[in-house]
Amino acid sequence: MRSLVLGAAARLEEAGVSFGHGTTNAVDEAAWLVLHGLGLPVSELGPHLDLAVDAERARAANALVAKRIRTRKPAAYLLNEAWLGPHRFFVDERVIVPRSFIAELLRQKLSPWIREPARVRTTLDLCTGSGCLAILVALAFPKAGVDAADLSPGALAVARKNVAAYRLGARVRPLRSDLFNALEGRTYDLIVSNPPYVTAASMRRLPEEYRREPEMALASGRDGLAHTRAILAQAKGHLNPGGLLVVEIGHNRKALERAFPKLPFQWPALSAGAGFVFLLRREDLP
Repeated sequence: MRSLVLGAAARLEEAGVSFGHGTTNAVDEAAWLVLHGLGLPVSELGPHLDLAVDAERARAANALVAKRIRTRKPAAYLLNEAWLGPHRFFVDERVIVPRSFIAELLRQKLSPWIREPARVRTTLDLCTGSGCLAILVALAFPKAGVDAADLSPGALAVARKNVAAYRLGARVRPLRSDLFNALEGRTYDLIVSNPPYVTAASMRRLPEEYRREPEMALASGRDGLAHTRAILAQAKGHLNPGGLLVVEIGHNRKALERAFPKLPFQWPALSAGAGFVFLLRREDLP
């Protein structure tokens, strides 16, 4: 199996495919595809590296690699799965492939900003897509109800599938809303959002793999802040006293701070560094 993975990685590199939808390099992408092709758990590469693979199973694995190269679809779409830490989610081309830094903060239950997780009762995942963050919010705050809002009917169908898979239907409610438009009168202890934030210039340069994702889940105007501006303008009216707003903005920190110089953004440290996710209290919002 080792040679199968290394051979697949070499083919991916030679073909010039782009990564970033669950893996960051050819070897990890090859391992993901090969393990699926062999019907093995994606968490068990090491124990199987020296496994002898028969010709039929090798063909199945190589066919997946060939399809990845030919179609330029992210592996997550070909395999109908994406991972945030240990959590698996169903995905298809109706949703962006999950890869939010907010998932890192939820593993720590948003500590130290939230000191008593049991007191978090009402939450919102805005621009929920596949529902992944809504589900992670529900797992992090077991007494909370979660509204999972998105404008796309297709995305909401995927979110409902994932909510059902995690048996969270009693606590996580996917609903259709263009940002806050259908949420009048609802307030929350916590709002998280991974909204579109790709600039117009970056949209024009996207590799083909990223063009396979829904454009509406990526593009956010000339400077990548159209959705974030709208969230900042309306969030205060949807947060309870002391409530917390958590928003991912990609590489737009400088542009955001220029646009809102008086807001006391907090930038938590993440695996990729600080500056990709900001936090604000209700009382800090205009």
